[in-house]
Amino acid sequence: MQRWPVLLFLAWVCLLFFAGIGLFMSGFLLTRIELASSSSCSDPLLPPPWERQSLPPGSCWAPQRFSKAVLVIIDALRFEFARFNPAKASPLPYENKLSFLHHLTTSQPRHARLYRFRADPPTATMQRIKGLTTGSLPTFIDVGSNFATYAIQEDNLLAQLVQNGRRVVFMGDDTWEGLFPEKFFRSYFFPSFNVKDLHTVDDGILQHLYPTVDSGEWDMLIAHFLGVDHCGHKHGPDHPEMAKKLTQMNEMLRSLVDHLGNDTLLLVAGDHGMTETGDHGGESEKEVNAALFVYSRTPLFATGPPEEPEAIPQVNLVPTVALLLGVPIPYSNIGEVMAELFSGDGDTASAALQQLSVYHINAKQVDRFLQSYSLVAQDLPAEQLQHLQELFSSAVEEHTQLLDQVQGAALVPPELESKLGSLISRFQLYLREARAVCTQSWARFNSLRMVGGCTLIAASCLLCYMAAELAASSDSFYRSCLLYPLLWGLVVAVLLGLAHVFTQEGPDLLLVSSCTAAASQLGFFWHWWGRHPKRGLLVGSQPPLANIGLRQRLRAWLGLAFPMGILLFRCGAMFSDSFVVAEARVAPFLLASLVMLLVGKLHWDGRLTVPEGPKQQVLGFSSYRREMWYLLCLVAMLLVCVRLSGFFHQCREEIPQCRPSLFLSPLASLKNTRAKNLFYLLCVALLAGLVYAVRSWLRHYGNLNSSDPLVLFVRWGFPLVVLCIACYWAVVSSADDSLGKLQELVQVAVVAFPWAVYGLASVGLLLLLCNPMTVFAKDTWESAGSIVTPYLGVPSSEVDFLHVIPQIYKRIQESQKSRLEQGSCRATIAAYGLGSVYSAALVIALTLLGFLLMLLHSERLSLAFLLLFLEAFVLLHIHTRARGLAGDAEPFSVPWYAVISWLLAASQFFYSTGHQPIFPAIHWNAAFVGFHLDHSTNLLPAVLVGANTFASHILFAVGCPLLLLWPFVCEMPRLQKKKSKKEPREELQEVEEHMMEMRLRESPEKFSTALLQLGLKYLFVLGAQLLACVCAAMILRRHLMVWKVFAPKFLFESLGFVVSSICLLLGISLVMRVDCAVSTWFSQLQLRRTLLQEPKKCSSGETPARAGYLAAAFLTAVPTVQLQWSARCHRACAETVIHGKGAC
Repeated sequence: MQRWPVLLFLAWVCLLFFAGIGLFMSGFLLTRIELASSSSCSDPLLPPPWERQSLPPGSCWAPQRFSKAVLVIIDALRFEFARFNPAKASPLPYENKLSFLHHLTTSQPRHARLYRFRADPPTATMQRIKGLTTGSLPTFIDVGSNFATYAIQEDNLLAQLVQNGRRVVFMGDDTWEGLFPEKFFRSYFFPSFNVKDLHTVDDGILQHLYPTVDSGEWDMLIAHFLGVDHCGHKHGPDHPEMAKKLTQMNEMLRSLVDHLGNDTLLLVAGDHGMTETGDHGGESEKEVNAALFVYSRTPLFATGPPEEPEAIPQVNLVPTVALLLGVPIPYSNIGEVMAELFSGDGDTASAALQQLSVYHINAKQVDRFLQSYSLVAQDLPAEQLQHLQELFSSAVEEHTQLLDQVQGAALVPPELESKLGSLISRFQLYLREARAVCTQSWARFNSLRMVGGCTLIAASCLLCYMAAELAASSDSFYRSCLLYPLLWGLVVAVLLGLAHVFTQEGPDLLLVSSCTAAASQLGFFWHWWGRHPKRGLLVGSQPPLANIGLRQRLRAWLGLAFPMGILLFRCGAMFSDSFVVAEARVAPFLLASLVMLLVGKLHWDGRLTVPEGPKQQVLGFSSYRREMWYLLCLVAMLLVCVRLSGFFHQCREEIPQCRPSLFLSPLASLKNTRAKNLFYLLCVALLAGLVYAVRSWLRHYGNLNSSDPLVLFVRWGFPLVVLCIACYWAVVSSADDSLGKLQELVQVAVVAFPWAVYGLASVGLLLLLCNPMTVFAKDTWESAGSIVTPYLGVPSSEVDFLHVIPQIYKRIQESQKSRLEQGSCRATIAAYGLGSVYSAALVIALTLLGFLLMLLHSERLSLAFLLLFLEAFVLLHIHTRARGLAGDAEPFSVPWYAVISWLLAASQFFYSTGHQPIFPAIHWNAAFVGFHLDHSTNLLPAVLVGANTFASHILFAVGCPLLLLWPFVCEMPRLQKKKSKKEPREELQEVEEHMMEMRLRESPEKFSTALLQLGLKYLFVLGAQLLACVCAAMILRRHLMVWKVFAPKFLFESLGFVVSSICLLLGISLVMRVDCAVSTWFSQLQLRRTLLQEPKKCSSGETPARAGYLAAAFLTAVPTVQLQWSARCHRACAETVIHGKGAC
């Protein structure tokens, strides 16, 4: 087998796709330009009347109103959590718990007020912190760095405070440490990423909060609590633990207010909300609807609060706090001041004049930023900028005229109030339209890079299809077709490198890699065209359609049209936001449709009807009917699996009537102890059932007979892994309060059991890589035939084996010496499990991966994984039976329908394991399975979360080679006639045709080519889906739902492609590793037989020059290969088959 050329070819194709993804992503997900400018007190932005008079000491741009401010951020404080409704007799766990806020609002209406605090998506914590400190809008791509924070370079509120000599103290979420390094006068950071930890951050803050407030050594104090957010992630908002956390926050605020002075402003804010499942990151109403509470011991407002709380954008907090504390507004702010906080104690006119002054400052700052930004980025529409400039100029001019009239006493109070109100409305209009323009325009696209990336991906798909078709007609084309593309790509890379050296510019690695990929693609197409100039179509060696009948043409066309039509429909659905939203139901429907179309095609071809005529058919009458009904039962079982998988779906907020599956929540969230115990026992029982099924399959095919380390691990290691997972589930599903004094022991167990699973699975995978052979060989010698067992037929139970195996060994020992002395020329090797050695390695690897992935999910999702394994097993058998009934003469080629159905199942179980292509649906808690404290690096949590998210992609990609191997494992006799009792030898010859996976070693070149063709088909289908998402994102980039639907779908599809392609290479590499081990085993076996058997003259007088196996006989219960060595002379090809050096 040609191993390295196949792997290199597939790896090269994957890199072509990666280059296209990177190039498109660089043009589609660009961040906005961050200006390096910062505001200062000397900026000429002072409005009338302060531009002609000095400001009070400590003030900048506007008179300072407060000397200190406390910002309490309660992460994920949804507005409903803060609002108090006394009319509710039986509130939910998250309702009416912050009663102290309601008490302050009603008892001191001019001192306190509650707002709806509207967050800008994405609603991830880091992006919200940026918005709360810079007053700007984070872009979509920033969400990817939520847990890999980097310092904010833009001008921000904290930088202004430090620049103006204010002391900033922080305590809480350590995300701030990466965003604002060396900005804090004093800081107390606590690890934030462990969403299962409800108390560490909050208790740490409470330990330092009140002493710090009383010390007075601060001007701005920020406390970022995380308990509410983590409780939402772990339990959801409707849980008793949420009531406890909100009650704790209520008592904290009650105590904090008692420690505040008269010159202190208190701000209590949520950075975002949460969904009904406790998630956030998207833009649903419950995610963007947070709460803001403002309080001061001195009067803040001229009037009492409105009946319905006002909704304000989060960016409005930045200019408001900056001017209240007497520091400049950050340079890049686009927020609008909260004017009611600047009313003062005067009459209505003086309050309106005060508000007008701060609006003037705010408008001047925003206008300056827009002018500077438009000169650098030039992505703001010129006509809209002109319109904004006209609005601003007219408002400023009218403000100046109004102040002149006020100073000249030319206006009476009613007329003055009317003009002040009109002018304030004009400034508000300008600020809100400016923010809307920025929001719409900061999706900056590079059209050239997007088109280039889309072209690279499309060309890679075409290359996959062409190479797959060429592989069907030429067994060794890939070795020649790989050299030229690599040379072309290398030449282009060298030329680009030299160009950068001569121009002395830093190389754009992404652009260089993309150009290299494009050049290598051109090299492939050029070489292909040079070798096949007359082939306009990839027809391979198939006969021209003109030479066959119309019915045969339709059959050949439908064989490709049905699966490709399903794939085309799936790709076309990517352009509809409705289909993307409902894809959790679309993918199972397409899978069921494809399988039903396959059955319909078999029926149309006459393969599902009992054959007529003489009995010399492909299968006998009874066997044919049995296979037909077996296929129909498999289809029915598949439809049941597809239906059951719908019980594990996550909901999207675009489908309001949807209710998330109960199986998604962990067992710890169940309040009914009996239901929790029943679910736990069911999950453990099914997990044990999976181990039993895998071991039974391996035992059935003879792969559990040897005493090799891998076989011993399957026997004893698998149950031990199940035991560790069961213990871990038992620990994490226990309520925290019920553990009492065992809490410390439980904390150790929560870490120890997952690490035990990690360790055992790693040992199993290492054993699989070191020695993947699960074959048990027995040496015998015979003169006339095989050893005869003392029973007739096939052994029916394990007891028969235990009874007869010692007799077989005893007989071997008794006859070995005499037969060696007699010089017998005939020997037999009984190899148990050799016929399924490739599939056995893949089944073991998939089981180990399944254990790891089930550990990263909640307990009840193990039911979905067991359903996944069952559906994959059913699909493999449907594929095998359909090929057998269709009489497929190409066993080394996997049909397109099998590949497409396999990938549709992978997509189906992406949704059926509780995932959606949206950020709120990511299971972040997977990063802490086996870890109690925070991670020291972001790589490991990224791997764990990625494995959790793309679990189905991993399993189906690693198991992809089974599509090629399974028909050989389930091999059926090709010439089964109705035998009479007088033809025992003919029956034996028929059984000897069951060579199973050893048929692959008869044609090593075809085996290599078949693996390559399968990999290319898999990459083609993946690439077609990716291309559809890329085109949809590019064409619909100005669509209303681009950032809500199409961009997340593109990101998830891209990451899924990367994960699937890498796992596909690993799966094929494992098959090749097994093949290498099989070749070594045959070589050692032949060497051992050569040493034991001296050359002797045969009855025919010939000298034994070569050795080879004559025939293979596989038993049904425990398949073995009877490798019979003879002293007769054989063709040279027999030896090459043993060594795996090439085809005969």
